[in-house]
Amino acid sequence: MSFVIHHDRAARRFETQVDGVHCELDYTLASDVLTITHTGVPSGVGGRGIASALVQASMDAARAEGWKVVPACSYASAWITRHPEYRDLCR
Repeated sequence: MSFVIHHDRAARRFETQVDGVHCELDYTLASDVLTITHTGVPSGVGGRGIASALVQASMDAARAEGWKVVPACSYASAWITRHPEYRDLCR
């Protein structure tokens, strides 16, 4: 499933709307290190791959910007384990 994901740089967030429900991934950015702090997908729209799409969007953005990533959120950490093609970005 494909989602339209918006990167709100000012809010340090990746976000999407699914069936009218707001889903987000929050991060901090310091010294070219993106730290994923929270991935939020309400249960009403869970199980559709939304969190995975949000993490992938953040990882793709980090790669494009030349940033390293710290997956501090438990979901993001587990996602990295399942997607070894992104491990080179991790600190």
